[in-house]
Amino acid sequence: MRRVTLFVNGTSKNGKVVAVYGTLSDLLSVASNKLGIKASCLYNGKGGLIDDIALIRDDDVLYVSEGDPFIDPQSEARVTSDQHGAHTDWLTLNIGGRLFTTTRSTLVSKEPESMLAHMFREKDVWGNKQDNHGAYLIDRSPEYFEPILNYLRHGQLIVNEGINIRGVLEEARFFGIEQLAEQLEVVIKNSQPPEDHSPISRKEFVRFLLATSTKSELRCQGLNFSGADLSRLDLRYINFKMANLSRCNLTHANLCCSNLERADLSGANMDGANLQGVKMLCCNAEGASLKGCNFEDPSGLKANLEGANLKGVDMEGSQMTGVNLRVATLKNAKLKNCNLRGATLAGTDLENCDLSGCDLQEANLRGSNVKGAIFEEMLTPLHMSQSVR
Repeated sequence: MRRVTLFVNGTSKNGKVVAVYGTLSDLLSVASNKLGIKASCLYNGKGGLIDDIALIRDDDVLYVSEGDPFIDPQSEARVTSDQHGAHTDWLTLNIGGRLFTTTRSTLVSKEPESMLAHMFREKDVWGNKQDNHGAYLIDRSPEYFEPILNYLRHGQLIVNEGINIRGVLEEARFFGIEQLAEQLEVVIKNSQPPEDHSPISRKEFVRFLLATSTKSELRCQGLNFSGADLSRLDLRYINFKMANLSRCNLTHANLCCSNLERADLSGANMDGANLQGVKMLCCNAEGASLKGCNFEDPSGLKANLEGANLKGVDMEGSQMTGVNLRVATLKNAKLKNCNLRGATLAGTDLENCDLSGCDLQEANLRGSNVKGAIFEEMLTPLHMSQSVR
């Protein structure tokens, strides 16, 4: 006695095992009863039509049809799977030790030609490795992968503060997400300073500040900020050495411990700026306004303006305790009501400088040029030992 397994045409589920006896019509009648259909023809696994019962062997797998052509059960299973949302099943990715949960559709729909789409379009095609909890293991950086996954979810490029956008670009290139890579290249290009010597605008500079930690030094050496509005910005510890800051608006900016050595500050407005511990050696601040500035650091860190060109500057009312102005040029400068206690003014050119109302207690004026200087309404007496001219 021969036995066969019968399936409805196009399926490989809910099969029935039956005995083969009599004629082909007898077998079709049994198939109709077992499968609940009106059986009219039989096919083998390769789609061949069975027209004689003698062609059937023991343990054959046959597909019963109601008259419709043969349908490969494997291709039908794939179509049915797609129709019922196989791409909407949930997946967990283990990216560098961090878990991301998303749908298969998210990984394959937005960028169908990407590596991720090829990896997860069909189950287990790439033989993806999984951890003990079933999460797919991918050895990449999780912080750079997160913006990519969000892009695949909603189509928008969003990179959180503190994430290096160049790292996101490399991940996009690795996973073959070309549209995102193009967007990132444009963002990086727009964030770079201009290649020519045109001045950097406030908007461009603020973008740099936001992308840099306050604990790290921002290197702006030799850059051109001519005429820029940098007022009220936090510019602590920034290296402006030899930078062009002429005619800049730096009012009420925080320049604590910044490096302005040999910088061009001519005509700049620095009224009310915080200049604690600033380094302004040999800088050119001719004609600048520094009214009401604070150079005094309670911790004892002294501002250094040695050799600076301060011709014609207006520093009225500034706090300059202990400031180093040795061999600086203050010709025609206005220093009315400044606190210069313990300041170093040795060898300084104070010709025609207005020092009315200043506090010069313990200031070192040895070798300074005080020709035509005004010392009216001094808060403390000026001893001869402090000056030899």
